Amino acid sequence: MADPSIFAGDDSDRGQEQSGRRLYNPYQDLQIPYKTIYDLPTSPEFLFQEESIAQRRSWGENLTYYTGIGYLSGAVAGGALGLREAIRAAEPGDTMKLRVNRILNSSGQSGRRIGNRLGVLGLLYAGMESGLVAVRETDDWMNSVAAGLGTGALFKAASGPRSAAVAGAIGGLMVGAAVAGKQVVKRYVPI
Repeated sequence: MADPSIFAGDDSDRGQEQSGRRLYNPYQDLQIPYKTIYDLPTSPEFLFQEESIAQRRSWGENLTYYTGIGYLSGAVAGGALGLREAIRAAEPGDTMKLRVNRILNSSGQSGRRIGNRLGVLGLLYAGMESGLVAVRETDDWMNSVAAGLGTGALFKAASGPRSAAVAGAIGGLMVGAAVAGKQVVKRYVPI
């Protein structure tokens, strides 16, 4: 029978004690709480205290984020639309090489066009939102909705005042719905 003094361990080692063997623990003689070494925090960690106070991205990060997200999502959506157009335009006598070429050309053209438009919208929105935060010295939902209104109006300003007003209203409504949806998700979805 094994000496009971060699079984120094916590409750998780009890199962191995009963079977007559124990696992090697390299940390047992170090007198440190080795169980908590790998318990990583779930809250964000900051290098400087000032970073923990700011709860939003800087204007440069915002600009890069919204422009990149806009361009990427537009390129993917445009590529899918181009693929659909190319498949519809296929003729029965086309070779595989011709069909692939048509798909690549159509997807690339539609992806670039829609990606550039959404990238510009993201650029305008990020600039306006960051400007409103700087002017109003507060970060709330009104900045986001006003930036959506301004982005839509400025994007369609060359098409005339009526188009600009309609686009501004659509932009404001879309951003308002996104802000409301974000609040609902924060409140009712446990993350």
